Amino acid sequence: MTRYAASYMPAAAPLPMARQDFGEVPAQGVSSQSASRSDQLWRLAAFAPAIMVAFALSAGIAQWFAKGGVSLAEAMVVALVGVTFVWISLSVSTVTLGLVRRSIGTRPTRHAHPRGGAQNVALLVPVYNETAWEVFGNATAMIKELAAGPKTDRFSLFILSDTQDPEIAEQEERAYWALRAACPAGIEAYYRRRDKNNDKKVGNLTDWIETWGADYEAMVVLDADSLMSGAAIRSLADELAADSEAGLIQSFPSLIGSETLFGRMQQFSNAVYGWLLAEGLTTWAQREGNYWGHNAIIRTRAFAQSARLPYLNGRRGRRDLILSHDFVEAGMLRRAGWAVRFLPRTGGSYEETPQTLIAYALRDRRWCQGNLQHLRLLAARGFHPVSRFHLLQGAVAFLLSPAWFALIVIWSMLGSAMPEEAVAYFNPANPLQPMWPATTQINGLIYLGFIYTMLLMPKLTGTLALGFRSRTRRAYGGWWRLLSTALFEIVCSILYAPVMMVQQTIAVVFAVLGRSGKWTPQRRDATGYSWRQTLRFHWIETAVGGVMISQIALGAASYWLLPIAVSLVLAVPLSRMSALRVSDRALGPIRLDSPQTLNEPQIVRAARAERAWMKAVLAEPVARKAIAAE
Repeated sequence: MTRYAASYMPAAAPLPMARQDFGEVPAQGVSSQSASRSDQLWRLAAFAPAIMVAFALSAGIAQWFAKGGVSLAEAMVVALVGVTFVWISLSVSTVTLGLVRRSIGTRPTRHAHPRGGAQNVALLVPVYNETAWEVFGNATAMIKELAAGPKTDRFSLFILSDTQDPEIAEQEERAYWALRAACPAGIEAYYRRRDKNNDKKVGNLTDWIETWGADYEAMVVLDADSLMSGAAIRSLADELAADSEAGLIQSFPSLIGSETLFGRMQQFSNAVYGWLLAEGLTTWAQREGNYWGHNAIIRTRAFAQSARLPYLNGRRGRRDLILSHDFVEAGMLRRAGWAVRFLPRTGGSYEETPQTLIAYALRDRRWCQGNLQHLRLLAARGFHPVSRFHLLQGAVAFLLSPAWFALIVIWSMLGSAMPEEAVAYFNPANPLQPMWPATTQINGLIYLGFIYTMLLMPKLTGTLALGFRSRTRRAYGGWWRLLSTALFEIVCSILYAPVMMVQQTIAVVFAVLGRSGKWTPQRRDATGYSWRQTLRFHWIETAVGGVMISQIALGAASYWLLPIAVSLVLAVPLSRMSALRVSDRALGPIRLDSPQTLNEPQIVRAARAERAWMKAVLAEPVARKAIAAE
């Protein structure tokens, strides 16, 4: 039985979670619609071009190499190009599908049927050693917006704490009573803190479902940094009520709150390019969507019946907790017959992002081990093929970095090792007519140019698609502002990409060795790291870049490796620069503005005010004693 260090909760309403087994196919509780012919065609339009383009590029490179006989190293290059380019091509075809779907004006994400009756909806905010005034300030802003809108459903807020730090725990309790005093009529707010954070977030949510879940038809799962407008939460609730076969509906969160160069890069990229990826993903995923762990609504009984996570068998008989649980839970809901949908056009769904390169890399290390666990679940029984693809995609997102790193090194060394034939521009038989040879180097640059073009295609497509819409163009400050900012973001992305590639390669190595480290709260502030800390973190990239430059200087590596080598050598200053505050810079492109920064949403302004108020409340001196429950 779970022990609570603090509990201010309603009467218990137990809802047992059924045990699951990946070796057995569960009985389907609902009969979710299968993909129609139209849906299958959209799916074919996403995957077929990606596979064909990757195959064509690999075949072209193989043919280029075959002129002098294909060596083992060349065969490895062809294989790596084929494996990595499928995913690049898929992102391009997904963006293209999103653009087409938007252009023809269809709304595939809205449900056609009228909604059912009123629902009890729980807003769940799991926290672990987070900044109390930020969590409770965001929560206060959300419930006030909900209370100001239509009262179709009944909403309750639950702060589910796993905090183990006594000082933060005391702040949470004080913040809870301040929130409860400010809670608007018609919405209840609750708080409980577990004595031990058994099974992390998975155990936290399982405990709530098994103890109080029976009273709530739906639960909106939020992260500590999540923020959703009242309209966005009601939209998710309406969609779930209208679709009796939906087990989970995922919104598309926009990034907010960034002030640094690195944070604004992610925020701008998310705003300009992410919407097309989300639209395209919705188009081919259909009712076999995915779950990102937050800013989504879930049918409580569906989750309890089908998504309790079993442990994985680890080394030496150890039971391993599934760390990246969200993808797996989505697959389990779908294998039980429930639809899992995306709702990318809702708006009003937000989250924060790491503000520095080091904070981002540390988050990746935490995520990497969980995503690589997905490879062990690909053979689990009952999963839909698209759900299996989501699991594979989560793992490949990290495995692509070591694959790219190997491709770059092998191809660059291979290019420098190719024998250079003596070039004869004049033939003795016709000494006055020069013959200009077609060199293999030109062919190689053509292939590399095609790869780089495909890598940049989603960014270029998103920028142009927004730029040709007058209303959206104005939201970004006009054509010049949008294009110059997009160009600056692309340049920054090119500079940081090699460093992030090496960091993700390190994350994969650590995960394989079981050295991913313990989970710690995400560092979302704009505080940078010292030169000493930064050098200790990035010494591998710096060393690798130095070796590359020396090899280029000695002629042992191709010159086209130079941009990558320079970025790696400059990893330390680039990392320091990632923490540079750009939000108050005068020059437009450097600010990396998006509509969320140029015209801040109302819920974001409200959350900032509530966080400031909550921080002031917690700063007031109080007697060091336990707060009595009412």
